[in-house]
Amino acid sequence: MRTLVIMRHAKAEASAPTDHARVLTERGHADAADTGRWLAARGFTPDYALVSAAARTSETWEDVATGGGWDLSVAEYDEGLYAASTDAALDLVRDIDDGIDSLILIGHNPTISYLVQLLDDGDGDEEAGNEIALGGYPTAAAAVFEYDGDWADLEEGAARLRAFHVGRG
Repeated sequence: MRTLVIMRHAKAEASAPTDHARVLTERGHADAADTGRWLAARGFTPDYALVSAAARTSETWEDVATGGGWDLSVAEYDEGLYAASTDAALDLVRDIDDGIDSLILIGHNPTISYLVQLLDDGDGDEEAGNEIALGGYPTAAAAVFEYDGDWADLEEGAARLRAFHVGRG
């Protein structure tokens, strides 16, 4: 059984010279670290992190990893994930080596929230599903999925939602 965590970056500053350069606020750093601690408390340790190369997602990964007590070097920073469509983001996951059993993907909305909706088989944790449906997908939110299959075969409705958390440090 594989574990896939899909996370939206933490709270970022409102503006910067470019959108790509926006960094986390103080609250964003705290929220990301909280999400890392929550994931670690649930027994999650990523074998691999696929992270948008934008400043706010890179900083989110660093804080999540620090909060979780994980090795920062498991991350790949992907320029394409910054502006990826849902299908393109899913293709990036499908390209993950099958030796990887636990993956965290950190990106941007609306792609992240659409990807969560796309993958959910509807038979997982009802409370987590309701929380996503009612509260949207705020910053520092992370959905935890289980998936039984090769990454290359990941399709719509193929993963089971196990938990959802919104970091609030």
